Amino acid sequence: MSIAEPSSSSRPTWFTSSYSNGAGGECVECGLMEHGAVLRDSKLSGGPEVTVGSRAWRSFVAALAQGHPAL
Repeated sequence: MSIAEPSSSSRPTWFTSSYSNGAGGECVECGLMEHGAVLRDSKLSGGPEVTVGSRAWRSFVAALAQGHPAL
């Protein structure tokens, strides 16, 4: 997975995992912000978003990098 730089604007720059095939099958987009990350369904760009704080996001990414399964 490639990591994007956090956005300093009020809105994130959205991206999907580099493991996604780009054929429309992606399910989750992520936008990094100074305060953490914002997640949403890639097919519902105007739909609800989930915000995760910086500390929780870093812990989640570190756990995945170490091979721990997602909770």
